[in-house]
Amino acid sequence: MLAPEIAYVLVNSAMPGLVKIGRTAQADVAQRMAQLYTTGVPVPFKCLYAAIVDDGNAVESALQTAFGPYRINPKREFFQIEPEQAVAILRLMGKKEVTPELNQELNNNLSEGEKDSANRIRRPNLNFAEMGIPVGAKLIFEDGVTVAEVVSDKKVKFQEETMSITAATRLAMHIEYSVQPGPHWTYEGKSLHDYYEATYSSEDDT
Repeated sequence: MLAPEIAYVLVNSAMPGLVKIGRTAQADVAQRMAQLYTTGVPVPFKCLYAAIVDDGNAVESALQTAFGPYRINPKREFFQIEPEQAVAILRLMGKKEVTPELNQELNNNLSEGEKDSANRIRRPNLNFAEMGIPVGAKLIFEDGVTVAEVVSDKKVKFQEETMSITAATRLAMHIEYSVQPGPHWTYEGKSLHDYYEATYSSEDDT
């Protein structure tokens, strides 16, 4: 019988748009997590999801098959995908979630300054007014039918309730975990992701 392994999905605020997918033996988790935060990585990784899996090879094969076209470097486990795409697969293939434990391993050897470093380059939260999307605007979900109405800078009306666009996305997708809403909604034929990038990317470059 194969020894259980841990498969994980990591993100790093210094690497927007990229997702690190990996696996390691349970006994080697601490060592593996320490190896990830090297001198070439400016800020620590954050674990979005981790789970014990019976067959690490099978999980790795499934992920590579699913996301192979989006792999940045064949020798590195970085993919240009939405993190939730990988999380969804691991939720199905994992036996037991261990996300808090893995984040603890990531943080064990970090100073307080290092732990706070990711916040210094965190991108702004989505703001409809700043993005040029007015109150009353109708946001169209990817199914082409579902609609959310903008009611303030950061809130929408969806299913007769006021909430964040992230919460509306969870309801529209019938999922319990949060995903980035930008790619899933459009306004006047343009995705919220494109509005966001047009508004805030220029700020990152200044």
